[in-house]
Amino acid sequence: MTLYKAVTIAGSDSGGGAGIQADLKTFQELDVYGMSVITVLTAQNTLGVQGVYPQSLEAIEAQIDSVLSDIGSDATKTGMLYSTEIISLVAQKLRHYKVRNLVVDPVMYAKGGAPLLQPEAMDALKNELLPLATVITPNIPEACGILGIQEITTEGEMAGVAERLLDCGAEYVLLKGGHLSGGESVDLLMDRNESTYLRTPRIITRHTHGTGCTLAAAITAGLAKGYSVREAVATAKPFITAAITNSLAIGGGIGPTNHGAFRRVGI
Repeated sequence: MTLYKAVTIAGSDSGGGAGIQADLKTFQELDVYGMSVITVLTAQNTLGVQGVYPQSLEAIEAQIDSVLSDIGSDATKTGMLYSTEIISLVAQKLRHYKVRNLVVDPVMYAKGGAPLLQPEAMDALKNELLPLATVITPNIPEACGILGIQEITTEGEMAGVAERLLDCGAEYVLLKGGHLSGGESVDLLMDRNESTYLRTPRIITRHTHGTGCTLAAAITAGLAKGYSVREAVATAKPFITAAITNSLAIGGGIGPTNHGAFRRVGI
């Protein structure tokens, strides 16, 4: 049996619904051996983010070196990177190790709205990290933040925004449209040759903490297994749909998706 390997370079969510914890759960559910590099410790739960504690550059570099110099990775995901300095270091190490199959989830905000990326780090994200990506997975607020635009309200606007995001250097853009209104949740997958709208019925639930992390991790798992980007996205969508459909109403706020739902319950 082939052992597929993936590493997540992201923040730790003490509540277990997003970040490193969501990524490792997703890798495990999809039969991929998961490794981690913790960039930021957060104190958070379903009610919000109570504290953000960036790790030292020395600690982040040591984790990356430990994992990639020995075990290696078939695919890599980045999540919460928080600062210019962390982004620059991560980009440098990704280039050094010639990392392939890179999924960049440009984490900027927690589900409750707390900022997870310093505003001054946006240029480093755009200029140093996005050009290394195989696929980037912004939601609408994140896409607006990257491009400095106010809002996206229609599918037609999504297409124009995705084209502009491709100009940042990634091979593919998966622009997630869950923030739009309507009975469907519409994502747009685009490269320089083809655009595909991915439609699923909108699931009515407030418990969606960790959806972006989980979807990006599922795509990463697919790439680790040797799937094309389009194949990886196609397999990741049912996984996240099941996770949201069977989300967990725990705590007093916004509960997490259910990472074990696809294997145990299905959609």
